[in-house]
Amino acid sequence: MANATDGPPRYAVLAAAVLGVMGSYAMLRDWDRFGPRLLAHPTLMAVDLTFGAVLLLTASPASPLAYATVCTPLLAGLLYGWRGSGIFTGLQLIVLLTVYRAWAHHPGAGANTLLIAGFCIGAGIIGVTLRNLMFRFGTASQALSEATSRLAVAEAVESERARLAREMHDSVAKTLHGLALAAEALAASADASDPKALKALKGQATTVAGAARRAAAESRALLSDLRSHTDLPSELTIRAADFESHTQISTSLNHKGGSCPPLPDTTAHHLLAIVSEALENAHRHADAKRVAIELEASETDLTVRVQDDGRGLPGATTLQDATKTGHFGLLGMSERAATLNARIHLGRSPQGGTEVAVTLPLALPATPCAPHPPQQEAAHA
Repeated sequence: MANATDGPPRYAVLAAAVLGVMGSYAMLRDWDRFGPRLLAHPTLMAVDLTFGAVLLLTASPASPLAYATVCTPLLAGLLYGWRGSGIFTGLQLIVLLTVYRAWAHHPGAGANTLLIAGFCIGAGIIGVTLRNLMFRFGTASQALSEATSRLAVAEAVESERARLAREMHDSVAKTLHGLALAAEALAASADASDPKALKALKGQATTVAGAARRAAAESRALLSDLRSHTDLPSELTIRAADFESHTQISTSLNHKGGSCPPLPDTTAHHLLAIVSEALENAHRHADAKRVAIELEASETDLTVRVQDDGRGLPGATTLQDATKTGHFGLLGMSERAATLNARIHLGRSPQGGTEVAVTLPLALPATPCAPHPPQQEAAHA
């Protein structure tokens, strides 16, 4: 106020200073409320520009107060981008030119005015740059928030899957297994009695035991589907034991190579379905006495083989021939292998029977894709 004359000019300077400081404080304190209004009404920035012009006219360009004028282009760039920054920077330069004409006689007024003008232009550019960076940071933060939300949902789903698996394992599977044991005991007691009187009872008990075993196998399959990743060796061990139990065919499981990596449930489901179909073929069509399941894992692929000592397939048998003669199970295995981008091999096993081998490349994504024509290696004698 030292350069203001007495009377109304001095009071105008005082009012501009007080209102400018209080307005800035209100904006900083309640930005959530005043910020949107300022964004919606750019003309409100003219009030700030007016207060700054009044103070600058009384303080001269050589005063430290003059450097506060760079805040207007900076804020305009932050709020309104290139267009707003250009408009308010231009208006601020007009104010500086007016002030310079009023203080041209003051020593150093020209140099200080030029310096402040450069600062105003630079502040406008910095404001726009900060605005763009904040928008990019906001977009990245939103993407990170969405990814975090998806991870939270996935964790919740995984937790629910694990809970359901535990509940079913502790209730349904054990109950069905107990039912199978009870039915077997009933069948055994029927053997110790009069065969003629209890023949029908024995048959019914045996039927109940078989149904309970099938239900237990289905519940285990459901438990496997509830997991996001399936332990293939454990599932093959269960399938082999179940197959040997209800067919009385000696079944072994051999693991070669390295450890088997966890597989997505869909991939493991297709592989287990192929193994189950191969086992059923050995039981129904091959008249096999022994079946061997081999699991071989390497760094590049995973191979599952089912070998039996049954009659085997004719040397010239192809998938097309099998389809024409009613062997749609072989075609289904080939289609499942094609879904996984895997190779299926159908030929004669070392035991003299049939060998079904599926090789899944681990270097490629093991998720289902569009089926393509199956690849079959030539059957060997």
